[in-house]
Amino acid sequence: MTENLEYYKVFYYVAKCENLTAAAAELSISQPAVSQALKQLEMSLDTKLFVRASRGIRLTQEGQILYEYVKDGYEKILMGEKMISSMLRLDYGELKIGASDMTLKYYLLPFLEQFHERYPGIKVTVTNAPTPRTLNLLHQGKIDFGVVSTPFESKQGLCSEAVRELEDVFVAGRKFIQYKNRMLDFQELEKLPIIFLEGNTSTGSYMDEYLKQNGVRIHPEFELATSDMIVQFALRSLGVGCVVRDFAEEYLEDGRLFELRFNKIIPKRQICVVTEEKASLSRSAWEFLTMIKEV
Repeated sequence: MTENLEYYKVFYYVAKCENLTAAAAELSISQPAVSQALKQLEMSLDTKLFVRASRGIRLTQEGQILYEYVKDGYEKILMGEKMISSMLRLDYGELKIGASDMTLKYYLLPFLEQFHERYPGIKVTVTNAPTPRTLNLLHQGKIDFGVVSTPFESKQGLCSEAVRELEDVFVAGRKFIQYKNRMLDFQELEKLPIIFLEGNTSTGSYMDEYLKQNGVRIHPEFELATSDMIVQFALRSLGVGCVVRDFAEEYLEDGRLFELRFNKIIPKRQICVVTEEKASLSRSAWEFLTMIKEV
């Protein structure tokens, strides 16, 4: 095989055009340069590839066999170049994001809507998972970036940027009305049926650790899969729910739920965009992150 693949490019266009002059025009080179490239390729393969015809040239039997293979390979290369150009124009591509229910619903969704309107050809895949799993997916290269809530273990090689604050609250319904407008100690939570998120989530881990630091140990009455379900249980007065305020905002405003007040403020947390330091972001991922940072 010749070391100069440019010869095969010339061969492809000459075979396609069946004319040296037309091939030279397609390649934007001179006709002598085309002839020289063909000569070098024939010498390398030790066979004749073209013969003169009444209107230009035509392939020999050996040339026809070679052309079938070169045509398939070269046209795939051209298609690959077109696909890359399409990706760079954001006409085509894929965006892979990892996010929890909360970060998706209360932060990412408006950006995803805006991005889809601008670039409808980009396929968007959102893997819905708690913060620890999202970080693992990022480390494994299965997502472009993650949108997670603090606190989380910042592994080596990760870059994070805070984009929004979060506020954790305890909410309750009418059955617990005696606690409304009272200033409470955290210790009083030990006497109440508490509704927490199940499993290994940043929200559950954070509140559990924070309460332990204040001498309070919670044994939840219910452990549920989503914050939306915690709110629904609280609306039915099945317990006092611990959620990010966004999930309960509607019900706090219309009075169906109220927020428990404590004599110590629960520190706010952040939503963070996390990327791999050494990862090469796709054009679609880069564009989405740029859009977020412009806000």
